[in-house]
Amino acid sequence: MLLVRAGLAVLTEKGFSTVSIDEILSSAGVPKGSFYHYFDSKDAFGLALVDAYADFFARKLDHWLGAENRPPLERLRDFFADAKAGMARFDYRRGCLIGNLGQEMGVLPAAFRECLAAVFRDWEGRTATCLRAAQAAGQIARDADCDRLARFFWIGWEGAVLRAKLERSPAPLDDFAEGFLAMLRSGSETSKGQPTCSKRY
Repeated sequence: MLLVRAGLAVLTEKGFSTVSIDEILSSAGVPKGSFYHYFDSKDAFGLALVDAYADFFARKLDHWLGAENRPPLERLRDFFADAKAGMARFDYRRGCLIGNLGQEMGVLPAAFRECLAAVFRDWEGRTATCLRAAQAAGQIARDADCDRLARFFWIGWEGAVLRAKLERSPAPLDDFAEGFLAMLRSGSETSKGQPTCSKRY
């Protein structure tokens, strides 16, 4: 739907609370009456945007992290490269809709909280699956907690996206990506031939 595409484009760059429906309608070239034909309110529209973005990003994660013809950690590198190229395409003005809305949670209706948290849990689950594949391939430590690593990844990655948008630079994305991969490699090297009863992450 044209309205949803326009809303996603605007809200990956600007805050939900500061953007008016008129601005989104203007960017889409859609009359105001059409908006209320599909949505009861701006909040309902915002939740629809969350669903649309979550579906789009889940497909992206499945494409990159689920690519079984690539070694698991190379899949992560492919995701990093695609995300960086996507931000560069818009001069680092657009970020992550879910992360953007999370930063506005203090002024958003309570209904957004669980919706956003559920999206992050879904992304973490898909990432943990890739990390478990890396574990099975011997690329990361066999005692690593992949679920916790996935949560750590998304906490850090969203911060890197925010910083890249702030600085209009790919450097924060590169710094976090390389740091995360280095941490995974370090854990794998430490664990080789050294069984342990404790988790490192």
